[in-house]
Amino acid sequence: MSQGQIRMGGFNILPTGVKNLLIINVLLFLATVVFKQTGLVDLERWLGLHYFSSQLFMPWQPVTYMFMHANFGHLFFNMFALWMFGAAVENTWGTKRFLLYYFITGMSAGLMHYLVIFFQIHPTIAMMDQFLADPSLESFRSFVEQYHGKYLREDALQQTLLYLEQSPSAIQDVVNNVISSKDALLNQFNLVGASGAVFALLLAFGMLFPNAEIYIYFLFPIKAKWFVVIYGALELIYGVAGTGDGVAHFAHLSGMLVGLVLILLWRRYDKNQRKDNFYQYNEF
Repeated sequence: MSQGQIRMGGFNILPTGVKNLLIINVLLFLATVVFKQTGLVDLERWLGLHYFSSQLFMPWQPVTYMFMHANFGHLFFNMFALWMFGAAVENTWGTKRFLLYYFITGMSAGLMHYLVIFFQIHPTIAMMDQFLADPSLESFRSFVEQYHGKYLREDALQQTLLYLEQSPSAIQDVVNNVISSKDALLNQFNLVGASGAVFALLLAFGMLFPNAEIYIYFLFPIKAKWFVVIYGALELIYGVAGTGDGVAHFAHLSGMLVGLVLILLWRRYDKNQRKDNFYQYNEF
C-alpha cells in the first residue's frame, strides 16, 4: 500500500479499539443527558477533568474526561475524526499500540492544559495565600494595590478594602470571602472531550499516510501532511493569542507533540527490532 493512498480492502473499517471507544463515548454522552435532566448524577462534575488543586478533582478524571463531551456537536466531530483517522491508524499499528497511543496522548493533553492554567492563575493564588497566611488590614491593602489580574474584580476588591478600613474587626469576614473566591477560582475549570487524543491521531495519520488526500468540507482536497502542519500552526497561534473561545488549544497541541515523540520512539524501536531479527536469522 502506498503512502498516498489508503485501500480499505483487507482493512477493518471499524476495528476493535475504535469501535469500543465510539461505544463508550456515545453511551456516556447519553447517560450525561439523561442524568442531567433527571438530576440524579452530574457526570460532568465526576468524570470531567478539574484543576489538580480543586476540591472537585478525582484521580480517575485524567482518563475519564476523554469520554465526556460538552454537547452533541462536540461529540459528533470528535467521534467522526476518531473513526476517520483512528481506523487507518489502528489497522496499521494494531489495537494494543493504538490504544496506548490514544490514552497517553489524551492524558498528556489534559496535563498540558492545566499546566498552562497553572501559570495563568498562580500569581492570583499566591497573593491570596499570602494574605491568608497573615490576615490584616495592611496585608489586604497590599493585596488590593498589587493585584491587576483578570480573575477577580478590582472594583469589588476596592469596595471590600473600604469596608475593612471602616470596620477593622470584620477581618474574618474578608478572610472567609477570600477563601470562597479562591475555591471558586480553582473549581471553575472543567475539561471535557477527546480532542487532545483525536489531534494526536490526526498527526499519526499524517505521518503514516503523508500523501493521502483529506477533503475539507468534503470538497477541497489537501494532502494529509499539509493538513497536519496547518492545523498544528493554527492551534499554536490560537493558544498563544488566547482567543477566549473556550477551546483548549494547548491541549490539542500537546496531544500532537506527545504523539510525535511516541511515533519517533516507536519507529526507532521497530527499526532496532528488525535489525535484531535480521542478525538472529542470519546466524543459522
